[in-house]
Amino acid sequence: MVNDAQVQSPPKLDEQLEKRTNVACDVNNRSVRVLEYKGLLWTCGLREICLAALWLPLGALIFCYVTASIFQADDIHETHCRVYNVVPSISAITGISPQRYVWRICVAFHLGPRLLIGSLYYNYHKERAALIIEEKAKLLATRLGEACYWLNFIELLALTGVTYVSNRENYFVHEKIFIVFMIAALLHMLCRGRVGCVGSDSVEPVRTNKLVWILFYVAVAATIGLIVFFLRHRLLCRPLAFTWFSVCEYILATANMAFHAIVVRDLPLHQLQVVCPDHHKTN
Repeated sequence: MVNDAQVQSPPKLDEQLEKRTNVACDVNNRSVRVLEYKGLLWTCGLREICLAALWLPLGALIFCYVTASIFQADDIHETHCRVYNVVPSISAITGISPQRYVWRICVAFHLGPRLLIGSLYYNYHKERAALIIEEKAKLLATRLGEACYWLNFIELLALTGVTYVSNRENYFVHEKIFIVFMIAALLHMLCRGRVGCVGSDSVEPVRTNKLVWILFYVAVAATIGLIVFFLRHRLLCRPLAFTWFSVCEYILATANMAFHAIVVRDLPLHQLQVVCPDHHKTN
């Protein structure tokens, strides 16, 4: 009998084992280059982000109006008083299915850039207020800049509530949130127009300040018309009163979108960048 220890491996098997061992060593010992994420990883112009944020609700609104007018005209023209109506309201065209889902998705993607724009304007007004020499004007500009930031935040919350609580689901809550949205939007425009001209004797006024005031007056006129025609429709049931209410609502929405889009003129060269630092902080 021959012991197992005395059994020799065939020459070919030894060569194969040696070859495999050498390959494994080569793999383990070779130098592997590690990819390091440093420097600028991604950049996008603020103008493109803002225009995308504007076109999301505007495109969704146009889509809802066209499709609802073609396929669901009876549903969107129905009013409280059962009177003749030509132009449906925004709540009517975005409260039916499937338009409501398109509107909600577009508004959801619209909220992120709007929060970013609000933060950018906060820093913009803060830096401008720091250049004002007079202390009272500097304090007023700082407070107005903070008011713009919080009013923009309240406006976004109200827009979210109006979007996801439709008038068909809960009219009472929808109506109250819409009132909050209108008040916050008008006060936001007013504070933005006011902060843009505070301390104009020592620092340059905001370049779009005149445009802000124009949009503010248009929004005020549309709001007054909206209230008057709503009362005429709700209390007196006048024919076409709700049509004029809807027209004022579209004018108010357009003025609000244009107001938030003028950031491309205030900050035309700014960019959003994702950067990895070259040196990591050590604790």
